[in-house]
Amino acid sequence: VVVVFPQQKINLEFYIDIHAHSTMMNGFMYGNIFEDEERFQRQAVFPKLLCQNAEDFSYSSTSFNRDAVKAGTGRRFLGGLLNDTSYCYTLEVSFYSYILDGPTTAVPYTEEAYMKLGRNVARTFLDYYRLNSLVERPLAPTPKTR
Repeated sequence: VVVVFPQQKINLEFYIDIHAHSTMMNGFMYGNIFEDEERFQRQAVFPKLLCQNAEDFSYSSTSFNRDAVKAGTGRRFLGGLLNDTSYCYTLEVSFYSYILDGPTTAVPYTEEAYMKLGRNVARTFLDYYRLNSLVERPLAPTPKTR
């Protein structure tokens, strides 16, 4: 449930709705598509960074659309309501497995693998804000775990 109070201005940078997917492999995202090419390009940055951080995330399976059938989803609804510096996604993750090293190596998802993907999403937020110079870099590099 989203409650909007007109007298208050709320700056929401990211909205990510998380779902399990019953037929596709890996993790991937759905994002909105916009007429403004620059805004569309900015929308692609977070999934591209996540692909670099998580071996089980597939940017090639990520899709940007405005399907009418998805008009009532949080991603679509908030994407049309919020300002153009807000990014709304649906993160889909397979119920079953993810693919490594080509189409022949399927790795079953475990509770730990889902937790690892969650940590990689958090790392991606850090990378995103570092990229935009909003977070100072640490003295020592943080290890990337794929």
